[in-house]
Parts: sequence; C-alpha cells; structure tokens
Amino acid sequence: MKLEGKVWRYGDNIDTDVIIPARYLNSFDPKELASHCMVDIDESFAQNVKAGDIMVGGRNFGCGSSREHAPVAIKASGVPVVIAASFARIFYRNGINIGLPLLEIGDDVEKIKADDQLRVDTSTGVIEDLTTGDVFHAHPLPGFIQDIAAAGGLIEYIRTKK
Repeated sequence: MKLEGKVWRYGDNIDTDVIIPARYLNSFDPKELASHCMVDIDESFAQNVKAGDIMVGGRNFGCGSSREHAPVAIKASGVPVVIAASFARIFYRNGINIGLPLLEIGDDVEKIKADDQLRVDTSTGVIEDLTTGDVFHAHPLPGFIQDIAAAGGLIEYIRTKK
C-alpha cells in the first residue's frame, strides 16, 4: 500500500489515555472517537487532521491500557498509517486487528518533523521524507498483515476467507 501525507508528530510514551481519553469511551462510534482523538495533548488534531495525514510517534507509542478505542480513533481520523520508533505490543496487535498499518523505524524517527510530507510504502517498508529528502527503512509488513489492512481489519479479512 502506497500512502502520502502530512506528518502529525508526537513524542515518546504516548499512551492510550492521551490518544483517546477515558471520558470519551462511552461511545463505540469511530467518528465520535475520532472527534476526540489526541485532544489532551493536541487540541488542534481532531479539527485539522486530513484524510491521508500520517501520525509519527517516538518510543513506546500506544502504551497504557489495552483499549482498542485508541487505534480506532486514529484510523477513524483518516490516518492510514502510524510510524514510530517502537510500539507497545498490545497497541501494535490492536492496530493490526482493525487494519491500521504500524511501522517501526527506531531512532530514525527523530529525523521526521511535524508538517513534513511523507511517502510510505507499507509493502516494502520504505518511508521517504519528501520535505528533507531522507529515506528510512522499516521492516515491511508481512503479506498476511497487509491483507488484513487492505480488508479493513481482521474481522473483514476473515469474512473474505469464508
């Protein structure tokens, strides 16, 4: 999958309570969750994110609780991929389950700045920063994970296999 978009940049240890605060968990509606995504750390995100924009975080992105609401809120915001130095394992699994590709690039993430324009190929793991000319290499998503993302998540993927 090839993607291109503007960067929304966040730091290390962005936990699920920051991604979608607990006070908004009374809804399972993805659009409602998206309207509150990142509100406690970046009030401008939900109102200004555009479909195709890319979220970039530091180390341990998605730590904290195991709530699936966090990747759902990001995906429903129109963000098609999240790039980070590393992800909390349960967030990573939840991202896969809902069809949100997640790419780890280690310390190279520090070279990516807010508002940079990225081109991302999830099938090869190549990330091009069109603003700076830097090229980064994440481990490409395995084929079955790409299939899950293309299907829109694990449930839809399983439905296509029946």
